[in-house]
Amino acid sequence: MTDAELAAHLADYAGRLLLTVRESGVFGAKALGKAGDAAANEFLVHALREQRPDDGLLSEEEKDNFDRLNFARTWIVDPVDGTREYGESRADWAVHVGLAIDGVASIGAVALPGAGVVLRTDQPQIVPPAPATLRMVVSRTRPAREAVAIAEKLGAELVPMGSAGAKAMAVILGDADIYLHSGGQYEWDSCAPVAVALAHGLHCSRIDGSPLVYNQAETYMPDLLICRTEHAAVVLAEIAALPAG
Repeated sequence: MTDAELAAHLADYAGRLLLTVRESGVFGAKALGKAGDAAANEFLVHALREQRPDDGLLSEEEKDNFDRLNFARTWIVDPVDGTREYGESRADWAVHVGLAIDGVASIGAVALPGAGVVLRTDQPQIVPPAPATLRMVVSRTRPAREAVAIAEKLGAELVPMGSAGAKAMAVILGDADIYLHSGGQYEWDSCAPVAVALAHGLHCSRIDGSPLVYNQAETYMPDLLICRTEHAAVVLAEIAALPAG
């Protein structure tokens, strides 16, 4: 099984496991999130250690093992991206299984179990064309100041959505055109989505245009931009022109 096939297989089955846990009906929303995180993490980390024992591993739900810094290849996973949405029985949550090679988000899969979809690096789809009025996907609870400001500049419609993975995949699926986030994330929030977005020909970078670098000692990542390549230059220019503060 190739790395891409493994990523897609694990993301798919972790998603199915999470749906089963949710369908059991024995958890309240908060407890469901914890139970789902634990179950999916147990499956993913054991499977990756079985299938790729010579690679590094970073998971949101595991204590960080800095031995991963010694590996050129490190799997970066988020068992439930959008735990709140998962616990609330919404569809805008995801499972991330990504592989960073020499710091680059190279291979991966993002499962959207609520929609029955797995997007993957080895099976890119055609990204639908953008409409006349652009759509910017933002947090449904805390839209970033920069995103709101750029949307106003571009005359773009704001599309509130839950998890980072769901937002990034919305651009691929044609439900949004720009995903600009400046509120801070971690490597597991974007590694798999960025790998998949890049495989679909999208622009992915920090909001100053610099590269996204993974498998770092500090896993915090302040911001990112995912959009169609034809929109990248104008979005980055508008970000640079924003007043500080």
